[in-house]
Amino acid sequence: MVPALLSPILSRLGLWASGLILVLGFLKLSCLLLRRQKLARAMDSFPGPPTHWLFGHALEMQQTGSLDKVVSWAHQFPYAHPLWFGQLLGFLNIYEPDYAKAVYSRGDPKAPDVYNFFLQWIGKGLLVLEGSKWFQHRKLLTPGFHYDVLKPYVAVFADSTRVMLDKWEEKAREGKSFDIFCDVGRMALDSLMKCTFGRGESGLDDSRDSSYYLAVRDLTLLMQQRLESFQYHNDFIYWLTPHGRRFLQACQVAHNHTDQVIRERKAALQDEKEQKKIQNRRHLDFLDILLCAQDENGVKLSDADLRAEVDTFMFEGHDTTTSGISWFLYCMALYPEHQRRCREEACEILGDRDSFQWDDLGKMTYLTMCIKESFRLYPPVPQVYRQLSKPVSFVDGRCLPAGSLISLHIYALHRNSTVWPDPEVFDPLRFSPENVAGRHPFAFMPFSAGPRNCIGQQFALNEMKVVTALCLLRFEFSLDPTRPPIKTTQLVLRSKNGIHLHLKPLGPGSGK
Repeated sequence: MVPALLSPILSRLGLWASGLILVLGFLKLSCLLLRRQKLARAMDSFPGPPTHWLFGHALEMQQTGSLDKVVSWAHQFPYAHPLWFGQLLGFLNIYEPDYAKAVYSRGDPKAPDVYNFFLQWIGKGLLVLEGSKWFQHRKLLTPGFHYDVLKPYVAVFADSTRVMLDKWEEKAREGKSFDIFCDVGRMALDSLMKCTFGRGESGLDDSRDSSYYLAVRDLTLLMQQRLESFQYHNDFIYWLTPHGRRFLQACQVAHNHTDQVIRERKAALQDEKEQKKIQNRRHLDFLDILLCAQDENGVKLSDADLRAEVDTFMFEGHDTTTSGISWFLYCMALYPEHQRRCREEACEILGDRDSFQWDDLGKMTYLTMCIKESFRLYPPVPQVYRQLSKPVSFVDGRCLPAGSLISLHIYALHRNSTVWPDPEVFDPLRFSPENVAGRHPFAFMPFSAGPRNCIGQQFALNEMKVVTALCLLRFEFSLDPTRPPIKTTQLVLRSKNGIHLHLKPLGPGSGK
């Protein structure tokens, strides 16, 4: 009797629920369409390439290679053009220094349509925060990148690099080219884990750390695939897909690792003996600094903030450095005369010593120019996004209202021929002091620019100098003409088929 009475009630509830879902879905779609109309209207004065009725520009970029496609559009549409991912998400894509200055000299927040995808992984750290919370975190983290903190990291970078170079000695004996990208990635993560967590000499031989490395690698790939696939942009739909479930599993591995290390360090800081050991270490690590950081009112970072900043630092500091080092070594293989000059400079600086020191980094003038030129041609982060918090007026009189989305295409900016003559030519002298002095300050932005520039850029540049100098002292790098790299964006600039180089071991003093 009771089930018979419940049946019509449940049926009506089901109808009500279905109706509510349809109404909510209709309202959501209406909001998206209204927002799309607003974005399109805002960009009316900017001509651009034709869009696909469903995919916008995403399909064409996937089929032809997004990086060089945007460069070709930049030649066709000076200053900027609309860029649509699907029909609902549209950015003004900019690649001209004055346009970049108009937006990036301000403190506009990151575009939530892109960076909210990061939240499940890295939480609300410095990358995605805005307003007073961003300012508070930036202030608390800044001491972690003071040169007194960075000095001891030179030895850490060197230790991790030598492990990688010893493995390369074995691979080089086979006389075949091999992909350097994965090895550089493991080395960069090994260095970063020592600088962040104070890991010992074992580095990534620890199975827990190795699992963390694989999780970070998966997350970066899955994140880029999600950005490029507009059908994955809705959270509810995405978490139901195998792609989304794999992303959540990798997030869990990364979070478990970070949480465990934070718990262990906090517990160690409660013990006086362990506290003394930490204080007497050869360097303070990033986690030590975060745990001790407090503002003028004595407020410290919460556990959630700690995890977010550690995960942000691990993400931003590992993949970007991997990309920068790998493409630099590719440039050295492509231009042996510059490789030779960098090697000679490193040899002269090192002298009879077997290790670089902090004061040596400032003497690496030619190597630094070559690193910057490789950053120009192969920026580790090719594209970044903002949402305007207030209207902006550009140098040519065109403007955009608050709420508009901006994509700064760094790859295309660095190939803008009005700023960089013969932009495809590798010329380190572009970064000589006299040439830099006369150039627009927003023409070269490998670490972004303005108040929200990369807080860890000096850390990254120091690591690149140490690693690349040691690489050039141990090996001569040359191309494998049968396996040229195929550029692709996976949050950072990578190669679809890896970066395959021939390595020839060098004897002592060969660079002199």
